[in-house]
Amino acid sequence: MDVKIKLSTLWTVVMLNLIFADVLSIFVELVQGNTLGDIIGEVQTMMAIGAALSNIPILMIYFSRALQHRLNRFLNMGAAIITLIFVIGGGSLTPHYIICATIEVLALLLILTTAWKWVELEL
Repeated sequence: MDVKIKLSTLWTVVMLNLIFADVLSIFVELVQGNTLGDIIGEVQTMMAIGAALSNIPILMIYFSRALQHRLNRFLNMGAAIITLIFVIGGGSLTPHYIICATIEVLALLLILTTAWKWVELEL
């Protein structure tokens, strides 16, 4: 499989799991009668940080296909590391999150490994 397609597809897997983990977390909070008021810090600031971090995988879906080898490889490794920190550091111990986060971490490690080993062939 072409490396760019593989990386883009893996970023899609990461992004879909991020979305589902968040949606399921909202459902759990609503069913338990919580108002999502447990957000640490000022809500608008925390949501802005969340939006910025969530856009990394979204942008990487495109960048993995569009950018040239050297920049592509560098961005994939950097974005995978930042996203790994975000997934692990911002997680919870709820069963649905553990399942989604495990898939995210495995996909991110595969992205990191693929980008690390990616050698552009001279034409």
